[in-house]
Amino acid sequence: MTGERPLVIAADETVLDEILRVAAVAGCELDRAPDLTAASGHWARAPLVVLDEEAVRHPPALPRRGGILLVCKGSPGPATWEHAFRSGVERVIALPDEESALAGAFADVVETPAEQPGLVLGVVGGRGGAGASVFAATLALAADSDPGGALLLDCDPLSGGLDVLLGLEKTPGARWPDVHLSGRVSVSSLAAKLPQRRHRGGSLPVLASGPEGDGPEVESLSAILSAGRRAGRTVVCDLPRALGEASEEAVLRADLVLLMVPLEIRACLAAKKVLNRLSKLTARIGMVTCGHSKDPAVRTAALIGPPLMASMPPERGLWHALERAEFPTKPKGPLAKTAAEILAIARREAQAAGR
Repeated sequence: MTGERPLVIAADETVLDEILRVAAVAGCELDRAPDLTAASGHWARAPLVVLDEEAVRHPPALPRRGGILLVCKGSPGPATWEHAFRSGVERVIALPDEESALAGAFADVVETPAEQPGLVLGVVGGRGGAGASVFAATLALAADSDPGGALLLDCDPLSGGLDVLLGLEKTPGARWPDVHLSGRVSVSSLAAKLPQRRHRGGSLPVLASGPEGDGPEVESLSAILSAGRRAGRTVVCDLPRALGEASEEAVLRADLVLLMVPLEIRACLAAKKVLNRLSKLTARIGMVTCGHSKDPAVRTAALIGPPLMASMPPERGLWHALERAEFPTKPKGPLAKTAAEILAIARREAQAAGR
């Protein structure tokens, strides 16, 4: 965020309350002034100026500048457009219909769009217990060491919980039942409210399901995916095998969906069923096999369908560590190496596709 805050001049209490509410949702702090004369000291420095109709009726002789918004109740009339033109207003925003435009303007101040858009990655198990949640967490931890950072989303309301997996179940912070978002949001403001898993590269925000099995709302998930991409973050979604409305949204928006397939005959057959459902939503699917390369199921895995992106040997001591509530963070282990490979491939493919 810039050093200066947006400047708001609004005499209409109803309009002011709406402006303050939208700014709070966007995580944007404001400077306020009672009128344009009192605001002259902040006028030139503010990254954004938001006015109500009263403020533009008799504007003082302030320097012309860009980034001025006029917020009004309902559709603007001819007099409003005339005052807006005379005051150098860049855009007129009518509430409540254009609230998302105001939220987007505040979000632009909080987080300037990244030069390189972030990635959205989905991870789903070919069968129950395939290790999808473990790999999703490993993938997010690896991506969080990058400049853009990462965000880990638990999109499987009936899982054991990513906060439990990462030892964050007692850490204060928002879970999905606490998150109700739409339109443009600030991903950094959201991240600050979430439990975070500390690691060598930083601190990974984790948005987990509620203790009663409450998962994401479609509108909230969509807003977060858009905000993460815009901010240059890698958003990793741990997806259920039985897709619901919200998880389908994640699949549709993902740059890549990874299908985790243990090298076992029954697991491969189950994964084929999962793939059939995924393929109806996206073609951006890659497979990661887990197990020993000499297993008889290797041939069956090759027939499942999507490109094989990586073959991951078993990680020693993984399940014992998880039973002790110790998430594995071996930098040279199969999990970490495979996650790094997948991230590199996903970034190259996204750049090549212009996403």
